[in-house]
Amino acid sequence: MKKNDIIELKIEDIGVGGEGIGHLDGMAFFVKDAIPGDEIRARITKLKKNYGYARLEELIVSSKDRVEPKCALHKRCGGCQIQAMSVSAQLAYKANKVRNNLIRIGGFAPEFVDEIMEPVVGMDEPYRYRNKAQFPIGTDHEGNPVAGFYAARTHSIIPVTDCLLGVEQNREILDLVLAYMKEHQVSAYDETTGKGLVRHVLIRYGFTTKEIMVCLVINGRSLPGADQLVEHLTAISGMKSISVNINQENTNVILGTQTNCIWGEPYITDYIHLRDCSDDCFALTDTAVAFQISPQSFYQVNPLQTEKLYSLALEYAGLTGKECVWDLYCGIGTISLFLAQKAGKVYGVEIVPQAIEDAKRNAALNGITNAQFFVGKAEEVLPEFYAKGDMSHPDVIVVDPPRKGCDSACLETMLKMKPERIVYVSCDSATLARDLRILCDGGYELKRVRPVDQFGHTVHVETVCLLSKKP
Repeated sequence: MKKNDIIELKIEDIGVGGEGIGHLDGMAFFVKDAIPGDEIRARITKLKKNYGYARLEELIVSSKDRVEPKCALHKRCGGCQIQAMSVSAQLAYKANKVRNNLIRIGGFAPEFVDEIMEPVVGMDEPYRYRNKAQFPIGTDHEGNPVAGFYAARTHSIIPVTDCLLGVEQNREILDLVLAYMKEHQVSAYDETTGKGLVRHVLIRYGFTTKEIMVCLVINGRSLPGADQLVEHLTAISGMKSISVNINQENTNVILGTQTNCIWGEPYITDYIHLRDCSDDCFALTDTAVAFQISPQSFYQVNPLQTEKLYSLALEYAGLTGKECVWDLYCGIGTISLFLAQKAGKVYGVEIVPQAIEDAKRNAALNGITNAQFFVGKAEEVLPEFYAKGDMSHPDVIVVDPPRKGCDSACLETMLKMKPERIVYVSCDSATLARDLRILCDGGYELKRVRPVDQFGHTVHVETVCLLSKKP
């Protein structure tokens, strides 16, 4: 086989980037836009020793799970990798992804995993669910400013102002920003030259409050004609905050360190509601926690599924009102403040100082006095407090780490502290499986596992797990 050869494949699985996987002559081929069950003709684009990449040329037989995507740009855009799969097939794939990682990486027996895994929690409507969007700004061939998303594995912008995963207000906002840039001859940032002013437009939307935040990320210190832009944007119903973030670094990091509010408040407010998930219907309760969200705040992008995810975490924690709980990687206190309503005392740890300031402000906003927050790495703060003996013995530890999972020092200290229960919320089932094996080898039993579909039409899946200390 060589590059540009046409091959026939039966797609059997999905790769971590959403590519369909088929095999030929002992080699695995990764094919974008192919899904399990497809029989295809593909053109080889790259060959490695044991695997290769190919481009879909023709569908010979379509998978029974293939559907017509709602978005006409799904093949070009890098956002929705599996929009061509039916929703039921997406959920089955995500559940199986978690299951396979627990078996393959975690070393848990298949029959044990099948016994403790609970059904994946899906969305009623897997569109228009994102409360945050970050649109890169560029220039088209005619020199006009454009907003959109990067094509898969590139930094080429595909013009689009209405992503079907985002709220409908995004389009109106972007149209106004682009019109303002054209009228005032405000340049778009060019990554190759480092020249140009406007880099990104960040939009946040409060699903409960309907409040809107717009933040322009610029490669400069000021925005010419800002008053006229503000005048247009403030005519949009729900507009609460307009700001400028300064990022003059040669970097792919979207936000710089300085944000100046040029109209309204420096934040919007939204609520996460507690849901009763005991009967699996996820019915809304009267309990809600308010959060003030700034441009830099980490806040889950899918609020309805976040309510289900955090409600499951709270249920798994089994709180009675007396427990001491540590929430590691706590962010702006989203899980911590849920836990504090049911616990005796909650301690939150997060490495980002601004997030801890947000957490403290959010606690005060909700009148919560039994939550205390610390700045630092969980793997450093926890051992330090444990060594000094300055903390209460935790009854429950909740962890919600980044994709890399928990640091080994953090896991080691958790095992030394011996809480009765550990609730692990994960955005990467591979590192989750690795960490669960360490915790189970250290004296814990895995009791419950439940995937939650936070990001419909993508390969990503959240998972919440309960571990109990062995008797």
